[in-house]
Amino acid sequence: MKVGFVSLGCPKNQMDTEVMLHEVMAAGYEVTPEETEADVVIINTCGFIESAKQEAIDNILDIAWLKKHKGLKALIVTGCLAERYRESIFDEMPEVDALLGVGSIHNIVEAIEAVTIKRKKRSQKYSSFEDKENVRLGGDRVLTTPEYTAYLKIAEGCDNKCAYCAIPSIRGRFRSRTIEDIVAEAKQLDSLGVKELTLVAQDTTRYGKDIYGEYKLHELLRSITENTAIPWIRILYCYPDKITDELVAEMRDNPRVLKYIDVPIQHISDNMLKAMNRHGNSATVKEAIAKLRREIPDIVIRTTFIVGFPGETEEDFEELCEYVKEAKFEHAGVFTYSREEDTPAYDFEDQIDEQTKQDRMDMLMRLQLEINEARNREMIGKTVNVICEDFDPVSEVHFGRSEADAPEIDGKVYFRSEHRIAPGSFVKVKVRDVLDYDLIGRAITKQ
Repeated sequence: MKVGFVSLGCPKNQMDTEVMLHEVMAAGYEVTPEETEADVVIINTCGFIESAKQEAIDNILDIAWLKKHKGLKALIVTGCLAERYRESIFDEMPEVDALLGVGSIHNIVEAIEAVTIKRKKRSQKYSSFEDKENVRLGGDRVLTTPEYTAYLKIAEGCDNKCAYCAIPSIRGRFRSRTIEDIVAEAKQLDSLGVKELTLVAQDTTRYGKDIYGEYKLHELLRSITENTAIPWIRILYCYPDKITDELVAEMRDNPRVLKYIDVPIQHISDNMLKAMNRHGNSATVKEAIAKLRREIPDIVIRTTFIVGFPGETEEDFEELCEYVKEAKFEHAGVFTYSREEDTPAYDFEDQIDEQTKQDRMDMLMRLQLEINEARNREMIGKTVNVICEDFDPVSEVHFGRSEADAPEIDGKVYFRSEHRIAPGSFVKVKVRDVLDYDLIGRAITKQ
């Protein structure tokens, strides 16, 4: 029997897919990358904002077509959408045969057997929603990233309870893995040849608070570098109110921790930060960013913003725009507020119309593009260290990412070379031109 996988959403969800992949293969099933060849397809969904939910639904309906027109026997839906809406998915999409919540990923083999081998009649469904806060974290997985790069989940769940966010209800309270457990997995990834390790959690800066009584991300970073030879270690999803002096010092002084940090600040207006139930006010955000710039002058800061949150005035939005001009973030993503049921903000007054949200997003993205283009032009003539990702035979250029660019979300470096360079190799590239968010150059030496 052949099993196909579709993984949607963030890297944290992707790692759940990798765990399920391992368990399916260990049970003897053949995994196929072609859904049209599969007997069973598993869709691991995202579902915390409207666009993610729609993407999940579209994928479910697309795969369901294979049940009528190809040989697909069963469709299994896992992940955040399944956890959030549970058995109501059966009512809305009867094509779905099984549902697994985020606490039941280790039941994937049982689900496959229930809807194929043990299934007595076509209408029989399977569902499992075990306690998400007791699910085993970590464990063996099959990497779906290129062999030279991997994500490492250091914690699960979230305690921040932002007014717009459904993640705490979907993923549960914040739970850290132990340093020993994480380091053991990092050593395994090192042995597989991973050269870039990206640490993720819903809130990486909270790491350790629940089990050690204090923030321990800096100690975790030091332990990983002491026990592995992985040259690039990157951090995503840091909250400004938890960026400690110890973390800043570790990033500054540890040569293998990249001078890159993702800090989703969402807004800068005190009115909006309070309404969003964000931890800390405008001063907290500004001091965190200023401290990073002061202590690590060459740091690259990525952030995200939400525009169109209920009650956002023109003054609030203008304040955000002015701060973006002032802070000059190297990377930024802008999202329109998504009104989500079962979140406090769903019932807030002064909801903003969709056109205003879109206009504000477009305006802020144009502003950020100008900042990125100006920054990139300053890079012309400089040399950057790039991890090669692949070669495009059509344009005859290699492409990869610099230390300033995280996988999947940031820009690329396109470069020519006299020789073919293997994916995962580090290469020095002299920048000669820019194209929007990307750099263009030529390889000068290979490390």
